[in-house]
Amino acid sequence: MITQMMVQPSFWVESGIKLSKVRSIYLFKFTEELQSRLEGLSEKKKAGLLTPEEDAELAGILELDRIFTLLNAKIISES
Repeated sequence: MITQMMVQPSFWVESGIKLSKVRSIYLFKFTEELQSRLEGLSEKKKAGLLTPEEDAELAGILELDRIFTLLNAKIISES
């Protein structure tokens, strides 16, 4: 069994997350900086250039993205 290291998603809650009004509801979104970081790390991963630390950071951001996708879907379905 391989253990994967990950930066905890809560690391970005204060600096990488914003609430954005979409129509009449507020949804969780990444800040421009966190979105850019996600895209940059994803490109490096595709090129096979990620360090272990960057791989752990990418795993944390992707987990946060999955969490927000689920939360936003629930918010939308209940509005």
